[in-house]
Amino acid sequence: MKKIQISPSILSADFSQLGKEIKRLEDGGADFIHVDVMDGHFVPNLTIGPPVIKALKKNCSIKFDVHLMISPVHKYIEAYSDAGADIITIHPEATNNLSDSISKIKELKKKAGVSLNPETKVEVIKDYLDQIDLVLIMSVNPGFGGQKFMPEVLDKIKELKKIQKDRNIDFDIEIDGGINFENSKIAIEAGANILVSGTTIFKSNNGDIKKNIDTLKSS
Repeated sequence: MKKIQISPSILSADFSQLGKEIKRLEDGGADFIHVDVMDGHFVPNLTIGPPVIKALKKNCSIKFDVHLMISPVHKYIEAYSDAGADIITIHPEATNNLSDSISKIKELKKKAGVSLNPETKVEVIKDYLDQIDLVLIMSVNPGFGGQKFMPEVLDKIKELKKIQKDRNIDFDIEIDGGINFENSKIAIEAGANILVSGTTIFKSNNGDIKKNIDTLKSS
């Protein structure tokens, strides 16, 4: 079994203190910094772009796990790579050619991820699983933090684990959306090895980030 890693979502951080918030995550034992990039078009919210990521990355040694919820995504991949993204995750619905977009990420020497919204089936990415480093399972409809976890998506994680075994391929399985101390256990049991969490990490236990990260890791 892979080591459980935590990728805190800065969507739940204090945006007026983002640099300090990322330092708190680093000190608290985060494995990645999860950055949700939204364009107000692919999803109904607007967040941050390459200049903010570039500024934040300067003083951070943790890898940036950048989830691009933008369409069309292909033409923006290089900008986010240049800004400092270490993992670039895209949605199959946001590109005209998923294979080309994955190849573009790989050419830039970044890890390539593909995200599945709650209604998107594993079948959509089955032919690409040997090309990618990570599958991000959305357990809420993307767009806003603080939503309720959708347990039905766990079946997709189990399906991916079976494919890994049957085809002898390896990739990380990340889950994002409403992850807390209760449902993190069932997500890990299903086969997820990277947990994205925002509200739980920043708000639980009076904002004790280290305690919250440690608790999620030991689910």
